[in-house]
Amino acid sequence: MAGNDWINSYLEAILDVGPGLEDKNSSLMLRERGKFSPTRYFVEEVITKFDETDLRRSWAVASSIRDSEERNTRLENMSWRIWNLARRKKKIGKESQHKMKQKSVLARVPKPLLADMPEELSEGEKGDTVSEISPKGGVSTKGGMKRINSMDVLKNFATQQKEKKLYIVLISLHGLIRGENMELGRDSDTGGQVKYVVELARALGAMPGVYRVDLLTRQVSAPGVDWSYGEPTEMLTPLKEDEYESGESSGAYIIRIPFGPKDKYIPKELLWPHISEFVDGALSYILQMSKVLSEQIGDGKPVWPASIHGHYADAGNAAALLSGVLNVPMLFTGHSLGRDKLEQILKQGRQSKDDINTTYRIMRRIEAEEITVDSSEVIITSTRQEIDEQWGLYDAFDPVLERKLRARNRRNVSCFGRFTPRPIVIPPGMEFKHIVPNSGGGDDDSEGHQDGPTAPNPPVWSEITRFFSNPHKPIILALARPDPKKNLTTLVKAFGECRALRDLANLTLIMGNRDNIDEMSATNSAVLLSILKLIDKYDMYGQVSYPKHHKQSEVPDIYRLAARTKGVFINPAFIEPFGLTLIEAAAYGLPMVATKNGGPVDIKKALDNGLLVDPHNQQSIADALLKLVADKQLWSKCKQNGLRNIHLFSWPEHCKTYLARIACCRPRHPQWESCAVGYEYSESQSPEDSLRDLNDLKISLEGVIHDQGSVDNSQKSDMNSQPLKSKTSGGKKLENMSKLSFKEKSGGNKAETLPRHGISRYNRVPGIEKEEICVCCSG
Repeated sequence: MAGNDWINSYLEAILDVGPGLEDKNSSLMLRERGKFSPTRYFVEEVITKFDETDLRRSWAVASSIRDSEERNTRLENMSWRIWNLARRKKKIGKESQHKMKQKSVLARVPKPLLADMPEELSEGEKGDTVSEISPKGGVSTKGGMKRINSMDVLKNFATQQKEKKLYIVLISLHGLIRGENMELGRDSDTGGQVKYVVELARALGAMPGVYRVDLLTRQVSAPGVDWSYGEPTEMLTPLKEDEYESGESSGAYIIRIPFGPKDKYIPKELLWPHISEFVDGALSYILQMSKVLSEQIGDGKPVWPASIHGHYADAGNAAALLSGVLNVPMLFTGHSLGRDKLEQILKQGRQSKDDINTTYRIMRRIEAEEITVDSSEVIITSTRQEIDEQWGLYDAFDPVLERKLRARNRRNVSCFGRFTPRPIVIPPGMEFKHIVPNSGGGDDDSEGHQDGPTAPNPPVWSEITRFFSNPHKPIILALARPDPKKNLTTLVKAFGECRALRDLANLTLIMGNRDNIDEMSATNSAVLLSILKLIDKYDMYGQVSYPKHHKQSEVPDIYRLAARTKGVFINPAFIEPFGLTLIEAAAYGLPMVATKNGGPVDIKKALDNGLLVDPHNQQSIADALLKLVADKQLWSKCKQNGLRNIHLFSWPEHCKTYLARIACCRPRHPQWESCAVGYEYSESQSPEDSLRDLNDLKISLEGVIHDQGSVDNSQKSDMNSQPLKSKTSGGKKLENMSKLSFKEKSGGNKAETLPRHGISRYNRVPGIEKEEICVCCSG
C-alpha cells in the first residue's frame, strides 16, 4: 500500500538481527541476553494507542544509530511492536462486529421479552470476575478490571484516589493476632487467616486514598500468651516510607477490644456468647474514632467507616450488627464455611452430626453465616468454586438468582424488592519484595536463595535434616497444622506404601509448634499420634522429618531448603478455600501437588506449576508426587512456570480491586444523625436501604409502578398504609425496625434502639427479639 512502505522496511530489518528467529538461543523478549537495551520499552509495555506517527519517529531515530547491534536490536523490537499492533487492531475489529451484531439482535426483541431475557445475553455477564487469570499466565480483562501490571498503572490509580480519605474497619475475632512474629500454627485458631487479615490491613493502609485502617480483634491478657496480645493498640509497620497521607492517625492499626473471659484465652467455638459484648466495645471505639478523624480530615463532621469487613462467621456476625447500627456498607469473607465443613466431616464418617455440633458449635456458626450473608452488600471470595459450590448451600444466597438480579438491574428492569449480595473473586495478595527468585537454570543449588553460596545455612535447616539418613534427597514438604481436614494422615500413608517414592525422596511435615503432645488439643494430638504410629508401622525412620518448633520468619528458609533439593510442596487438604502457602511455595521455585477441591484449582490455572489430585485417593497422591520427583524436566517446567507467573498475585493488585468494589457502595451515615437535626427519613433512607446500595440496585416504589404500567387505587392505598413509619418523628421512626441494644460506655444506660434490616429473622442473635420483624422482611 502506498504510504506504508516504511512498515515493510521494519519487517525486513529482522534479517539483520543475527541469529534466526527459530534459534533456541535467541530471545525476542531480551530477558535472557544479559544486556541492557533502551528499546526494552517496545516489548515490555502493552500497546496503548494506535499512533503510527510515533512509529515513524522511532524508525527515524533507530536509522540514525551508528552501532549496528543496537540499531538491529531496536529494529527487531519495533517489528514485533507493529505485529502486536496489527493483531490488536484485528481483535478489536472482531469485537466491534460482535457487539454491533448483538445490539442488532436485541433491537429486534420486543420489550416485554427483553425484560425477562436471561442474564447470559447481558453485556459483560460472562467472565464477570474482577480479573480472570488465563492458564498461560496472562490476565484476561474480559468483563472485569485490569490487574496492576506496571508502576504506571499504579501511579495513575494513586492520582485518581489521592483526594479520598477513607476509613476502613476490618474485624477478625479469634486467634492470636499481632503484626510481627506471628505464632502461626500455635493452635487451630492462629493460622492462615491471621496472616491474611494482618497483611490485608497493612497493604490497605499503604494504598492511596486510604487514610486509616483498623483491624479489630480480641484483647488477650492470659498468663499463657505473650504480653503483646494484651496491648490495646498496635501500629502495623507500613510497607513503604513514602506515605500518601499524613496525619496523627494515618496508617493501619490492630485494635484489641476486651470481651469474653478475662485472663483466659479461649477457642473460637466458645466465643459465640460474647459477640454482643464485643459489639458494644467496638461501637464505642468507632464512635470515638469518628470524632478524632473529624478533627483531622472531616472538617468537624464525623468520619464514618467506608465499610466494615468481617472475616469468618464470628466476625461476620459482629460486623452485621455494627453495620446495622452505623448504617454503613458491610463486606464479608468466610475463609471457610460451616455448611461445607459439616458435609466434609460427615463424608469421613468418623463423627455424627451431634458430635460435630458439640465439638465445633457448627449449627451456631451456620446460623451466624446466614445472618452475615443476609446483611452483606459484597461477599469477597478467593475462587469461583467457593461461589458456585459452597455459598449456594445457604438459604440467604442463590448464585443463579444473584446473576439474574444483576442482569435485570443493568437493563433497568425491576427486581421487585429482591436482593442478594454480590460475590466478588479477589485472590489474596502476597508481598514479594523480600523474595529474589533464582533466574538461573534448574541446576543451581541456591534455588532462589538471596545469599551467596558461602553463606551459612539457616538454623532451621539442621532442625529438619537431622531426621534424615540421606538429607540430599528431594524433600516433599507439607506445611499445615495437625487437623483432620488437612488430611496429613493420608499423605503419610501414601508416602509409606510407595516404595519408589521413599527411595527417591524424603518427607517433611511442618505441623505448627508444640512442646508436649499431651498439652495439645484433643483433635490435634490425635492426628499427631496417628502420624507417629504410621511412621512406626511403615518403618520410615530416617525418611520423615517432623520438627517441634519453627518461627514464622523461618518459613521462607524452609521453602528454600525444599527448592534446593528439587523437592515438591504438597497441600493434601480435603478442601482448601484458597491456599496461600501454595503461592508462597511457588514464589520460591517449588512445584505443587494440591487438592482438586477449592482454591488450588484457580492457582493451578494461573501458575501452571504442578498437579491436582483427589485428596480421598491415596494412590493418586503417591502417583503425582512420584511423577514430579522422578521427571526432572517436568519439575523444571513447573518451577519456571510458577516463577514466571507468580506476580499475578500481589497485594497492590488485590487492594486496587478491593477499593474499587468499596467505591461501588453508596456512602452512608448513621440514621440518628438525621434524627438529631430534625430531618425525616426519605424513601432512600428507609430501613431496607441499610442492606443494599441504591446506586447498584436502583429499586424504588415508583420504579415498580412504572415498570408494571398502572396500579389500581386499592393497591396504592395498601402500599401507603404499610406501617413503615418513615415519615413520623422522634422515637416512632424506629418502631418497625430490627433492634440492637448496646450500653453507653460513659453512663452505663441502654441507648436508643437502632435499625437493622433483616437481622431479626434469627431469634438466636443476642439482644434481638423474635417478633420484631421489619416490613421488608415480613414476606
